[in-house]
Amino acid sequence: MAELPVQRRLAAIAVADVVGYSRLMGADENGTLAALRQLRTEILNPTVREHGGRIVKGMGDGVLVEFASAVNAVTAAIELQNKMAQANEPMPENRRIVLRIGINLGDVIGDGSDIYGDGVNIATRLEALAEPGGVCISGKVFDDVRDRVTVRFRDLGEKTLKNIARPVRAYALNTAPAPAIPPVAHGMFPSLAVLPFENMSGDPEQEYFVDGIVEDIITALSRFKSFAVIARNSSFVYKGHAVDVRQIAKELGVRYVLEGSGRRAGNRLRISAQLVDGISGAHIWADKFDGAFEDVFDVQDRITESVVAVVEPKIQRAEIDRSRRERPESLDAYDLYLQALPDVFVSRPDANARAIVLLERSIALDPGFAPALAMTGVSASDIRR
Repeated sequence: MAELPVQRRLAAIAVADVVGYSRLMGADENGTLAALRQLRTEILNPTVREHGGRIVKGMGDGVLVEFASAVNAVTAAIELQNKMAQANEPMPENRRIVLRIGINLGDVIGDGSDIYGDGVNIATRLEALAEPGGVCISGKVFDDVRDRVTVRFRDLGEKTLKNIARPVRAYALNTAPAPAIPPVAHGMFPSLAVLPFENMSGDPEQEYFVDGIVEDIITALSRFKSFAVIARNSSFVYKGHAVDVRQIAKELGVRYVLEGSGRRAGNRLRISAQLVDGISGAHIWADKFDGAFEDVFDVQDRITESVVAVVEPKIQRAEIDRSRRERPESLDAYDLYLQALPDVFVSRPDANARAIVLLERSIALDPGFAPALAMTGVSASDIRR
């Protein structure tokens, strides 16, 4: 009797598993089983159906689900985790049912109602990498959904998975809540986020170089005391994502965003950078920097120095212009200090006197505001000359 041909197909596979299943069962076996039945009936099954999925089988404390597309799998997983979080809110922490979910896009072998193969195995290994309440996806899934879902994923790099021949690129759903915009306070300095520059060379091997330049720029700009720079870990969350600059500024709580790209052609390198107002989306400054690729560290240093030398005064100029547009009654200590700066270093008594009036108002609002105190001394000494 001839063997039936192997049925292969491309599918998006999601594997979900209950975190701490043994502990839950040990504490309350009947209660845990009842909670899991309710989860499947009221949350899991309806969510899978709504997104066109098929529950292949239960696997102990987990479940294997097949979807026709990666987008359907990811949106279903995110919706499932959101519903689980809501269901868990009134529950004691030690009785909550929490899931990890792994998703892969690959070939599967159909065997009746069951499926198996590397496509399933990779999804199972990715589930183990997910954070409790999180979702971990393969690079293939990420490439398919990156511009088609609104959530952000964090690059975990290449992962060596058990019984999988080749390393697999993994991405984790960024579950950290967006930071609130800090309230404006007296003496508050402007803030800047330096986003990962886009690698325009078409060569993934150049990622390290472009990322290295951005890290150097963040480090160099962090030395300035006139503005705050968001840490690399926060800004690199947006790597590989097309997100509106104003949305990023809102999520990170910054006023300015520096973005750019890098392109290498032969022995030549070009870095393009632009400084954007995170509130209005207006471009404050943009420029290109060219260099020879003979010494990778030398060209990194020179480009970093060039960008940093321009950004600091551009931010200060933009802040001065912004403060002058503020209504007089809404000016804070920092705004008054900014308005005084153009007159501080002018060698005219009337300009220095105007600066002192503004600086004294700044100090009255914030007596400990060191920059205003220092500039008052400079202006007063100029008047005495």
